[in-house]
Amino acid sequence: MRSNFDLTPLYRASIGFDRLADVMDRALSADVSAPTYPPYNIEKTGENAYRISIAVAGFAADDLNVEMRDGSVVVSARKAEEDDARTFLHRGIATRAFERKFTLADHVRVEGASHVDGMLHVDLVREIPEALKPRRIEIAKDTPKVEKLDS
Repeated sequence: MRSNFDLTPLYRASIGFDRLADVMDRALSADVSAPTYPPYNIEKTGENAYRISIAVAGFAADDLNVEMRDGSVVVSARKAEEDDARTFLHRGIATRAFERKFTLADHVRVEGASHVDGMLHVDLVREIPEALKPRRIEIAKDTPKVEKLDS
């Protein structure tokens, strides 16, 4: 069951939230038959730190690609063609090419990636610029002014 939401009021009443509206629109119109390969986890590892872990069994680090593109992190893989002719009785480990796209919030960037034990880990960090952090504004104390009287 799919609901259609009209995001027009959001565009009318706000400025600069185009990206948020686009993300909501994509999420609401996401196809339920979207690919689930390869499986992945997204976890929060700290107050401003996140990790995407993707099961990439059968892929070497050289077969994998992680890049930032248009406010998203895109993970893709392409397995090099195997020269040897092997006969599989059962092939349960998929090594087909894939591309996964994860939309990032503002000020989130990729800190690094690692490939360990068949898992690709992409570490993310949110860095809030100083200008956007809360700051205390000093309030000037009102000192009474003395006016001179002309005599």
